[in-house]
Amino acid sequence: MKKHSNSPRKSEPTSKRAKSRGPAQLDPKEVLAELVRKLREKLDPKGVAASTREEHQGRGLRPNLDRLTVGVDLGDRWSQYCILDLEGETLAEGQLRTTQQDIAEFFQALNAARVVVEVGTHSAWVREVICSCGHEVLVANPRLMERSKGRKRKNDRIDANKLARLGRVDPQSLHPMQHRSAEVRQDLVMLRARDALVAARTELINATRGLVKSMGTRLAKCSSPSFAQKVEETVPAEIREALLPVVHMTAALSDCIKGYDEKIEKLASEKYGHTALLRQVKGVGPITSLAYVLTLENPKRFVKSRDVGPYLGLVPQQEDSGDSQPQLGINKAGDTMVRRLLVGSAQYILGPFGPDTDLRRYGLRLCERGGKNAKKRAAVAVARKLAVLLHRLWVTGEVYEPLRHGISATVQAAAA
Repeated sequence: MKKHSNSPRKSEPTSKRAKSRGPAQLDPKEVLAELVRKLREKLDPKGVAASTREEHQGRGLRPNLDRLTVGVDLGDRWSQYCILDLEGETLAEGQLRTTQQDIAEFFQALNAARVVVEVGTHSAWVREVICSCGHEVLVANPRLMERSKGRKRKNDRIDANKLARLGRVDPQSLHPMQHRSAEVRQDLVMLRARDALVAARTELINATRGLVKSMGTRLAKCSSPSFAQKVEETVPAEIREALLPVVHMTAALSDCIKGYDEKIEKLASEKYGHTALLRQVKGVGPITSLAYVLTLENPKRFVKSRDVGPYLGLVPQQEDSGDSQPQLGINKAGDTMVRRLLVGSAQYILGPFGPDTDLRRYGLRLCERGGKNAKKRAAVAVARKLAVLLHRLWVTGEVYEPLRHGISATVQAAAA
């Protein structure tokens, strides 16, 4: 009897679910006819297809089926090209010199086409030259492109053909990127030149200390700028003649670096005044702020400030599979110099001279967890939050509040 008494209750929700499904399913023949009609509209070069193509172009990249597609594998001296026709057949393959004159002459003689190149040393100026000839240029990001692990053959000709075919059929799989303007790249050269001198000075100082240790003595601790002045008289006599030129070279490098620092300070204050918004954070100086601004170039390219962390490679890698979720290091994508500068600023914030801020408290909480490399992980985590904070200050122009979350927590505790 219970079974029969419960049957009306079970049938009631079933009928409701049936009503919520909407009208009855169409006949398979009608569905097929509708599909054929839509396909004809897509394939029709006139009418609805034209408007649909224009709308698709406005939304983003689309398959390149109405003009030539050219793939160029850039080399230091010679570049390999592959030209595909409207049907995807190979029209021509060959080489051309990687010079502005040869590339301009080649593409000026070519009809309007989509050109695909990989990002690299020459891709920035090559893109500008080809765009000036009236072509569409896509700069592929090879780090994000899917690569075949079982690939047995690889050469420049095959790579150029692959770029052309991907650009013709599936341009989104290239993960195309946008280069910075020529003016910004020119200003970045000063920062990268200084970075190269700092690396050379560090290598010379480490080499000098290591060679002195091999003789059974040690050099006194000191800062890099004062290394030559404090160490010159303490170098052992037996190797003094061999090491003094190296010590003098570190002094010369320090003078050059000091000159770069003055130029960077002037450039940041006169040309990029908005770097002052970023320098409100203790630990962020003119070099870090200018490198950050020049690398991002346009803050509006990021919808959310949190997107800056992945852009600079400060988020963990992921290789999850089923229940396996291994803890990996950061992916190190993006600009190496900016990432290193941000980590250096984070180390200052967490160091003995760092002021009491929300960033410092966050990093110290991570250090308290202990574990292997806890301090290093905390520095990277603070660097990621710092990158997000700098973008937020840049976009909004707000006044930096070091203890914004700390004050709000105190107010809430007092109110409770």
